[in-house]
Amino acid sequence: MRQTFDESTDRSFGPRHVPLIRKAMADQGLDGFVAPHEDEHQNEYLPAANDRLAWATGFTGSAGAAVILKDRAAIFVDGRYTLQVRDQVDQATFEIRDLVEGGVPAYLESATARGQVIGYDPRLHSPDALDRLKAAVAKAGGELKPVSPNPLDTAWGQARPAQPTAPVVPHPLRYAGEESAAKRHRIGESLAARGADAAGLTSPASIAWLFNVRGGDVIRSPLPIAQAILGADGSARLFLDPAKVTPELPVWLGNEVRLETPADLPAALSELAGKQVLVDPSQSSSWYFEALRAAGTSVQRAEDPCVLPRACKNAVEIAGTQRAHIRDGAALTRFLHWVATEGQINPPDEIEAVSRLEGFREETGALKDLSFDTIAGAAANGAIVHYRPTTRLNKRTEAGSLLLVDSGAQYLDGTTDVTRTVAIGEPSAEMCERFTLVLKGHLALARVRFPAGTTGSALDALARMALWAHGLDYDHGTGHGVGSYLGVHEGPHRIAKAPNSVALRPGMIVSNEPGYYKEGAYGIRIETLQFVTGPATLEGGERPMLGFETLTLAPIDRRLVVKALMTSEEVCQLDAYHARVLATVGPLVPAEVSVWLTEVCAPI
Repeated sequence: MRQTFDESTDRSFGPRHVPLIRKAMADQGLDGFVAPHEDEHQNEYLPAANDRLAWATGFTGSAGAAVILKDRAAIFVDGRYTLQVRDQVDQATFEIRDLVEGGVPAYLESATARGQVIGYDPRLHSPDALDRLKAAVAKAGGELKPVSPNPLDTAWGQARPAQPTAPVVPHPLRYAGEESAAKRHRIGESLAARGADAAGLTSPASIAWLFNVRGGDVIRSPLPIAQAILGADGSARLFLDPAKVTPELPVWLGNEVRLETPADLPAALSELAGKQVLVDPSQSSSWYFEALRAAGTSVQRAEDPCVLPRACKNAVEIAGTQRAHIRDGAALTRFLHWVATEGQINPPDEIEAVSRLEGFREETGALKDLSFDTIAGAAANGAIVHYRPTTRLNKRTEAGSLLLVDSGAQYLDGTTDVTRTVAIGEPSAEMCERFTLVLKGHLALARVRFPAGTTGSALDALARMALWAHGLDYDHGTGHGVGSYLGVHEGPHRIAKAPNSVALRPGMIVSNEPGYYKEGAYGIRIETLQFVTGPATLEGGERPMLGFETLTLAPIDRRLVVKALMTSEEVCQLDAYHARVLATVGPLVPAEVSVWLTEVCAPI
């Protein structure tokens, strides 16, 4: 469980491993190879055995890709990782390019010579992504060719870690809120309504939710790596490594679920000949689609039918996550008290901060795991959006600086994700101004009311307007979905500049996390989780409106707030939030922490 501070990669990975990959490519007659970050299940966070991009390049971020050609190579990352990739990747081996603007397709179109063969592993690419790659290579006059084995896996060889085999255990009804059989029949009815006989499921989160089980194959997430076929009648076949099957699991799953091994999957797909099978082209790999077509099925390309129901939490899940956030808020408040007292006298380094916060969470007695490795960025490291402290990079906080701590926990009743930025010593006027601008956006997104049918992309500007008015912005999304003792990042909803067609619905949990990052100086982010409430008709209103209720309960550093920049509405909103934090968390913390909390939650 404990977060470690050793680095699993270094800058030598590219120079050492790319020649091995190129040799394996040559043995298969390839001129190039596309290596995505995603694995066979399109996971964001990966088991060590599937972290191919990290082994090839040294880059450990949660999104990216690489293209390795015979005489050149490039790595692609988004705006969250522009600083991290320069630190981790040898730039004499890999050219660094933007994942979003142009991305891999544009690079392939310009770098592929006529007649060249570029390989890809069909298990790792969704059909949607693959279509764009094929078009780019074809335009250049080359060929994009599926290959097996993966030349990167061949080069990795015996050094590659074993696949995880964490036990799969029941997730009780008191946390799930709905029986698995009810979920399966409800989803099965939706399949039948669209003329599908079955759905192929490859997302670990969907499988965990549908069958009310949890595992441990994916780092910091209680997810089992497995695949399933769900019939329109609610019956299912679950393909799971026998080493993961616990004694109670077959009884828990019931008679309508047949347990099988991953080796049985190809034959099971063949048995769907002549059927209509729904598969999500953004979640399932190209291999899955090709296997179904070869079997003679009619494939319906559509969203995983579990995604939207999973995102709309039921009343039991909402009550559970509220309990989890109160518990977690008490632990986080103890940490913030430590930073505000001992940490001001003897400023901690990043590793001390991470370890102390994890210790407070462990003392709850309910912690199952972190929901991701804690980001603790002191001073300039705070400007690295997805920074993770290591022994090499560890930085001590110092007077006049900021400490950004983004952390989360996994509890049986809920998943948390929270960021607080605190001042060490006396902050500068610029720090306070920028913090207040971020806070104004955060408050705007917390109090907004909106009609049914509104998407997160329609709300994103609210969190940025105060920054925009000063010529500032941040290069990441404003909000992501969060699971119920599942992944800390889940869809299909999000709040971001990028268009999103999924409307926000009651019960969806989403983060609210605007920020500001000054490279080489400091970073600021304020993050809470909130869930969609309503619909309710406002006094004097004509249409029902949805809104948000905040889940996260922990004080915001008032030393960084410039009251003169805030409206009276914003001041009242912040004071009301702090009053709620004090009333809810105050009774759960030691006396000296409660006294401090009373002071820092006083009206501004």
